[in-house]
Parts: sequence; structure tokens; C-alpha cells
Amino acid sequence: MLDQKTICAISTPPGIGGIAVIRMSGKAAIQIAEMVYRSPQIDKKLSDQQANTLHFGTIRSEDNLIDEVVIGLFRAPHSFTGEDIIEISCHGSIYIQQQILQLLISRGARLARPGEFTQRAFLNGKMDLSQAEAVADLIASANAAAHKLAINQMRGGFSRELNQLRAELLRFAALVELELDFAEEDVEFADRSSLIELSTRIANLLQKLTDSFRLGNVIKNGIPVAIIGETNVGKSTLLNALLNEDKAIVSDIHGTTRDVIEDVVNIGGTLFRFSDTAGFRETADVIETMGIERSYLQLGKAEIILLVTDLSSEVGPIFKRIHNIREKITDQHLIIIANKVDIALEETKTRLSGFKLFQNESLVFLAAKNRDNLDQLIRIMTNTLNLSPTGSDDIIVSNVRHYEALSLALNAIKLVIEGLNSGITGDFLAQDIRECLHYLGEITGEITTDETLGYIFKNFCIGK
Repeated sequence: MLDQKTICAISTPPGIGGIAVIRMSGKAAIQIAEMVYRSPQIDKKLSDQQANTLHFGTIRSEDNLIDEVVIGLFRAPHSFTGEDIIEISCHGSIYIQQQILQLLISRGARLARPGEFTQRAFLNGKMDLSQAEAVADLIASANAAAHKLAINQMRGGFSRELNQLRAELLRFAALVELELDFAEEDVEFADRSSLIELSTRIANLLQKLTDSFRLGNVIKNGIPVAIIGETNVGKSTLLNALLNEDKAIVSDIHGTTRDVIEDVVNIGGTLFRFSDTAGFRETADVIETMGIERSYLQLGKAEIILLVTDLSSEVGPIFKRIHNIREKITDQHLIIIANKVDIALEETKTRLSGFKLFQNESLVFLAAKNRDNLDQLIRIMTNTLNLSPTGSDDIIVSNVRHYEALSLALNAIKLVIEGLNSGITGDFLAQDIRECLHYLGEITGEITTDETLGYIFKNFCIGK
């Protein structure tokens, strides 16, 4: 699958900046760069220079000066892609970037496809597939936890764990397969008790990894938070206060919010995905009714539910709404927002203060309009989920493809354990072991297809 053609691309974001970086990788990278590079030292050639060095000079098209540049030179196999790499740092003019890129293409390079530099690193054995995917996650990381997650995966912690288990299971698979060749002699080369112990250990680890996906997905994409409640209790005001901008329309008119309004904000290094929903009430308005239905749908998607209540109203309907929401949620964290504390009815405030909370529930008194006690709400939201791994070696799954493969591997290893306990024949046992090995190999890339690689790398940016 590896195309031997030398590739090039602009690796910095589109637009004007102080500098831009144009990257070129392949057997002819240094040769092509020499065609357009001129050093202040007349006899200096890039092909004579040592690896991992920088060189000042100019880029020229025939005798026309395009720009003064700094060229980084990296030689195979000790480079990111495992090939010769040239990185040209030029001024950030869009015109200059395009002129240099066109010049390299005219000298024999071709434009790189999305993710092709990282794809070459994988195909040349510089990293496995899960590490390659972590490169994209690192680029996209929008908070400290996501950054740490991507760094740990890119450094190979996840891969080492899986490869170790796969190697042990592969050894047993070979022994079970060997037994099939001596079926008539009725011999056992694989110790069944050791295989049960190994299979159980693998199953426990795979279960732990699949269970971690919920947390990993939250870290990577942000904690989904649904803001719900009756009309005119201050949901949109709360959203605006949390986002620190006028995102949602605030009005005394009931039913102003008719659809789900979403936005993402980084608070203290943690990414939150807020959804302001249509207020609950009886209405004959068809569109508003549809909005209310979507509000209930958000409950199932959220990790945190902010139930906003109005302390300036009677307490009975508030209790009724809390009980109603409790019946519709499972293990999400429910935070009851006692809003408008500055104009609260004393009886409502007193009775709500003594309200009995269940596990995974919190109560916060605030005035969203004045941002009073907003910091307390943020602190509770941040502490709701333990987003920091307990140790630097903890592995958390955040990739959907990995989660699906791990789930299938877990099902396969459970069949192995069931088969061992029931004493099934070696041929059926070998099939289940091979299936588990297959799915574990799909994660790191020992087993893969062009279709899988195409799907993974098409989501990368060009130049990486």
C-alpha cells in the first residue's frame, strides 16, 4: 500500500501567520529540495549535511527569489515517517506558501493526502495503528485531560498492554492448534488451568478497558450537560452565565426556547458540552411540543443534568418536577439548581433546603442573573466525574474503533472461558482464541485492511 512517491504539504494551519512550515517526505525529498534551495555558502549542498540539522538560505524558482527560509533535514530511518524528510520554514504569506508548494510539485513531488505522513510512519513501522490515531487525538485535544490521554496513547502504553496479552494468548493458541495435529493420539500440549487463568486475566482487563470508554469519551469530547426545567425558571440565563456570553435569548415570555441550544466551553481545563432545552409546560404549540420532546431526549445523552427551579414560585410543583426527573434518569448526576435566590419565597427556600438528596444528587442555591454562587456550581460539576486518571500508567479508551474491537475481543475471550469450563474440543476452542487475537490485532494494526486504514487517515489534516 506504501506509495514510494515523494510527498509534500503545508503542515501549518491555513491562513496568514508569522511563519509557515512546508513538509516533504520520500526518497527524493533532499534531492528535490536541493533543486530550489540556495545557501549563502556557494558550495554547500543539503545532500552533504548531517541529519537533524537546520540550514538558512533562500528558495528560488530559476533566478527568481521566493523567500528566505530555514530548512530542517531529517534522514531515514530516524525521522517521523521513517523516510528522508525536509521541513521548510518560510514566512507565513499565503502567496509564498503556495509558490513553494507548487515549486516542489513541479520538481517531482506530489501533494500529500490527509494523514499520509502519519500513515507512512505506521507503514514504515515507526508507530502502531493506535499510536497513529493518538496523533490525531493530540492535535484535536481541547483540554488538559484529553491532551494527557492522547500523549499516553501516543507513547505506546495502550499498545504495550495489548501486545503483551496478545503474545501470551498467541502462545496458547499455537499449542491448541498443535493438539489438532495429534487429535488421534488424544494429547494436550496446552495446560487448561493456565489457559483459564490467562483468559480470566484477559477478560478482566478487557472489561476494565471497555468500561473506561464512557470516561474516555467524556474526556475527549467533553462532559455532556443538559439544562432542563420549567419555562421561565432561568435556564437560558444560566447557560449565558456559564458561557459568559449572550448565547440564548432571555425573555419573560414563556416558551422562548423551542429547540436545543448547544455550546462547548473549557472550564478549569475540563470541557463541558452544554445543552439548553425547551422548558417543560403544557402547550398546544406544535413546534414548542417538539422542543419539549427533544428536552426529554437530552436526559439520556447527558452525564450531568442541571434541573433549574424557581425559588420565587411555590414549592409543590418543584418537588413534583424533581420526582418526575428522577424516574427518567439512571446513573447520571442530577444537580438541582435553586435559582433566583435573591427573590426567593422564604417557605420555598426553607423546604427545598431540607430536601432529601439521593446518591449522585446535589443542590445549589444561586442567582444566575447576578452570577451569585456560580463558582460553587462549577466546582460541583468539575468534581462530579473523576476526570484525572489515578496514575500515569492508567489506560483509558477514548476511541470508538478501539471500543468496538475490545468489546468483540471480550465476547470472544468469554467464549474461550465458557468452552474451557465445559470441556469443548480443541478445534472450537482454537476458533474462539483466534477470534480474540484477531480483534486485539485490529487495534494495534497487526491485522488490518486498506479500508480500515483509509477510514482512519482520511480524518487527519493534510500535512500530518
